[in-house]
Amino acid sequence: MIIMSPLARRRWRNFRTNRRAYWSLIIFAALFGFTLFAEFVANDRPLLLKYRGDFFTPIFRFYPETAFGGDFKTEAVYRDIEVQCLVISGGLEACWDDPEGTIEDAGDGEIDGTKIERGWILWPLIPYSFDTINDIGRAAPSSPDSDHWLGTDDTARDVLARVIYGFRLSVLFTIVVTVATSVLGISAGVIQGYFGGLIDLFFQRLIEVWGATPSLYIIIIVAAIWQMDFWLLVILMTIFGWIALVGVVRAECLRARNFEYVRAARALGVSNSLIMFRHVLPNAMVATLTFLPFIVTGTIGALATLDFLGFGLPSKAPSLGELTLQAKQNLQAPWLGISAFMTFAIMLSLLVFIFEGVRDAFDPRKTFK
Repeated sequence: MIIMSPLARRRWRNFRTNRRAYWSLIIFAALFGFTLFAEFVANDRPLLLKYRGDFFTPIFRFYPETAFGGDFKTEAVYRDIEVQCLVISGGLEACWDDPEGTIEDAGDGEIDGTKIERGWILWPLIPYSFDTINDIGRAAPSSPDSDHWLGTDDTARDVLARVIYGFRLSVLFTIVVTVATSVLGISAGVIQGYFGGLIDLFFQRLIEVWGATPSLYIIIIVAAIWQMDFWLLVILMTIFGWIALVGVVRAECLRARNFEYVRAARALGVSNSLIMFRHVLPNAMVATLTFLPFIVTGTIGALATLDFLGFGLPSKAPSLGELTLQAKQNLQAPWLGISAFMTFAIMLSLLVFIFEGVRDAFDPRKTFK
């Protein structure tokens, strides 16, 4: 059981009274929790299979094709009809010995007098991963059908699988960048506002120079030198994003450092770090949380923009920005644009509603009714 202080309980009650924020949190948590298990929902590897009486978990482990009676020592391609037939028939190749046979015809058989039990394969809800190139038998992108609920993109990859993985990637990227930039920006703002003087002057000049640096050009240059990946992009976004909160926190701390209880704590010998982060910083939290939704939505938009321009994550990554680019390049496939738009609209709307509720909950002028 979580024990909350009276202040925390009041804030939680204030948040719950905002029905829009509360239900947005529930819906967003459900969607994000669902995407956290994307490998169990959309994958081209079976969750579980039974072969000759033994159970295998391809979603967790590597199995060569030879493990199922095949000829290759590379990983089994479970979506191939030959591999499925080997698994189900127990390696008897029954479904292609007969030209008119199918996988359903593969049944129990015998090898050297030993009866071979029929196998089975348990697939995820969506039997395609975000990078699975499907043999759709027609030109790509293809429209939605019973196999691909949101259609396929111009390389015959399942759009729904890419949306699920892309939603998770965008949220995780935003969380990491927001936490990193908030820690740096809030710390710098508190130090500036509390100490003032030369420290404040130095930081202000540094922020002015750093804020005038063209971050997009720097990212383009870095992308031309190194292969961009998740963590490199996080570092670059953090380096240029930490100054967003400094001004807000600095202004609140400049005002709060002269409050009587802060001066009393300083006179009693309380350390500066304790005064800054326990007594001064809470006064800046409302202004900080008011600005935080702009950082979150801006980070999601920045990632999508960089991927759209080709300077973000690798093209094989499940990027919503890359899906938007495909929508632009394939106007004859409206399902691509609709999928990208609805994903962004739902994600950003829920996040804005949640942060509005958090801001109001931390506002001391608002009380529970």
